[in-house]
Amino acid sequence: MHYPRLAVIAALALASVPALAADCTVEIEGNDAMQFNKSAIEVSQSCKEFTIKLKHTGKLPKQAMGHNWVLSKTADVAAVAADGISAGAAQDYVKAGDARVVAHTKIIGGGESDSVSFSPSKLGATESYTYFCSFPGHSSLMKGTLKLVK
Repeated sequence: MHYPRLAVIAALALASVPALAADCTVEIEGNDAMQFNKSAIEVSQSCKEFTIKLKHTGKLPKQAMGHNWVLSKTADVAAVAADGISAGAAQDYVKAGDARVVAHTKIIGGGESDSVSFSPSKLGATESYTYFCSFPGHSSLMKGTLKLVK
């Protein structure tokens, strides 16, 4: 009579395994109203690699309403965004080789997606980080905080 209970426990234990792996991946959406659907992301220090999956849920092409996901220290956001605008669309609005950029996706348009992975070991435990879209004019609205957690 205890076998069905053991089967349920085993099934629940197995079901929780993918959930643990998902903690090192976050999906975020950008839309045609220049909004991300998340204002904060937490990254576990236990992750060897952290992946951001960006999806553009709008319909406008990337030339008109493109979005990317760029991570830098909060103090560097304005300068990284300005240098990104100078870099232009061909560089996904991110200055080539910019050491202030922890990670970034490419620019995507409506219905498209992209992802980027980085090592949380690149992040300082006491640093403040901001993610944003570096498409011209978007960084003031499309941004959020990223925090390293235990």
